[in-house]
Amino acid sequence: MGKLPHKPKVGIGVMVLKGGKILLGKRLGSHGAGEFAFPGGHLEHMESFADCARRETAEECGIKIKNIRFQFLANLTEYAPKHYVHIGLVADWENGEPEVLEPEKSESWNWYNLDNFPCPLFKTCALAIESFQTGINYFDIN
Repeated sequence: MGKLPHKPKVGIGVMVLKGGKILLGKRLGSHGAGEFAFPGGHLEHMESFADCARRETAEECGIKIKNIRFQFLANLTEYAPKHYVHIGLVADWENGEPEVLEPEKSESWNWYNLDNFPCPLFKTCALAIESFQTGINYFDIN
């Protein structure tokens, strides 16, 4: 049987806000290792965007979120040969203290000021911050 063709995957990322700060974790493994990213992951079959955001945030760092809303859409090839259609969401922190629940995927979770966050940022987070600051909600590959 031959190799299946590459197809884009759907990723969801959620910028969690708490008192003017954003939640970022340092990535391990997969693409973007060493970069700081929001909670997120793959959209599962028949799952809503908001349910994916709640599930991924709970699985990765153990917090609850509320007031989930759309932020931006991106066609992401930054980590080729991986190709993602990325849906960026924004949510407010509801409760819980972030902790590393998937140590093979994240090294740490911390709250950072929007004007003083760590580098390097995972590409989707850089786009989310740009969107948050400018209102741009669509990013396509060139």
